[in-house]
This record gives sequence, structure tokens and C-alpha cells, in this order.
Amino acid sequence: MNRLAVEPIVKMPKKEAIERLEAAQLRLLRLRLMLGGQLEGHEIGPPLCIVFEGWDASGKGGAIKRLVGPLDPRHVRVAQFAAPTYDEKRHHFLWRFWPVLPGWGGMAVLDRSWYGRVLVERVEGFASDEQWKRAYQEIVEFERTLAAEGTILVKFWMHVSEDEQLRRFESRADDPLRSWKLTAEDWRNREKRPQYEAAVEEMLERTHHPKAPWYVVPADDKRQARVMVVETACATVEEALVARGHDIGDQPAAPTPET
Repeated sequence: MNRLAVEPIVKMPKKEAIERLEAAQLRLLRLRLMLGGQLEGHEIGPPLCIVFEGWDASGKGGAIKRLVGPLDPRHVRVAQFAAPTYDEKRHHFLWRFWPVLPGWGGMAVLDRSWYGRVLVERVEGFASDEQWKRAYQEIVEFERTLAAEGTILVKFWMHVSEDEQLRRFESRADDPLRSWKLTAEDWRNREKRPQYEAAVEEMLERTHHPKAPWYVVPADDKRQARVMVVETACATVEEALVARGHDIGDQPAAPTPET
């Protein structure tokens, strides 16, 4: 199954995007307050961890900005992960992620994650074949452990087509205010896209499980991608709370798209 098959872009109208995004952000704000201690009996809710992976220039930063923008910054942590340090390499690859995971009543958003082991570390040879092949099961068991303790895990893969990625690269290169975002490594990674596509396909296939399913976000249209991220996060939290027997009341409905 090719989860990365590119469908024709249908751009979301600006008015619809604004209305749906604002409605979803309002839903998420209400849910965040509930998780933070406004459930029945004033108990705190389960930890919420939202993981972002995706191609370079796929819009992860913009999506995260819309996701956390309406929330109290004291009550949500955004963590970025780059290459592991020398000290981090001395430990199991999952070790460095534990400190940023949310506790009960908390929320964390991860810009890159433990999936680097089966993506960049696999393709670039930073992990041995034995290490990255073993990592799929280690990751699934890790996520099941978190879910068993109550964590709500939401995983997004931000997908852009090869043509759209090139357009965004060239746009950044021509913009003095954004050119810093584009590095020689980005161009080099683009040349290895077939290898990365194979790694992404296997990652999605082998680490998609009921406790932490993957949501592949078509991100060629940034408006549509941002709306999908926030709406999906809300729906996942609502479903998890209802499954735990909580009364979430009436949630604001998303506007009906105009025909």
C-alpha cells in the first residue's frame, strides 16, 4: 500500500480555512482546559503528546504554530529534536525523549521524534542495519507503554509532493528573510528522496497501530493541512475522553463548507 500517493491538489478556499481553523482552535482550547483540571470533579486529564514528522519544507512549523497558538504557553511544551549529542549517543536512542514527555494534565508537541532512528539514521547510515531494523518493535512497544499509562498519542506525517517541495525550496532561497531556513543538507536530502520514501513507507506500515495510528496530512495546500492537523487533534482527544467515560459536553461544530 502506497500511503504517500499524491492526489491532485484541491486548494481550500481562504474563507473556509479561516472559519474551520478558528472553530477547531476553540475546540482545542476547551479540551486543553479540560485536560488541565476542568473534567468532572476537577480531576486532571490524561497526558497529550502530539508528534510531527515530515519532509523538509512540509509545513510542520506552521502547523505547530496554529495548533498551540491559542493555548496558554505555560500549559503546553513544544520540543524540537535534531541530531543526538555525544552524550545522548551513549544511551539507548529513546532515552533522550523521556524528559519532554507530558505527565497527567500536561501537553507536549514534538517537532521530530524517535522516528529519526528509522528515517534519517537509517538512510544516512548513522544507525547500523541491526539497530534500525530492531527499532520498529522498540518504538511500538514504547508507544504502547505510554498508552497503557493513559497517554493520548497523535502522530502526523506532513507529506508534500516532490514538485511542491522544490517550489518551496526555491521560494526560500530567493527570500532574504527566509533563506536561513534552507541549508546544503536540505538539498542533499532531496537528492535521496527515493531512499527516504522507502523508509517513510516502511515506517508508516510497521509503526501504525491502534494505540498510536499515523495521520498522513496532504500538505501541498498549507491551509488544508493546518485545518486537518487541528481538527484531527481535537477529534482524537474527544474520542479518547469519551472512551474513558468522561462527559465532554457539546463541542463547537465546524462550519459547513460552502458549495
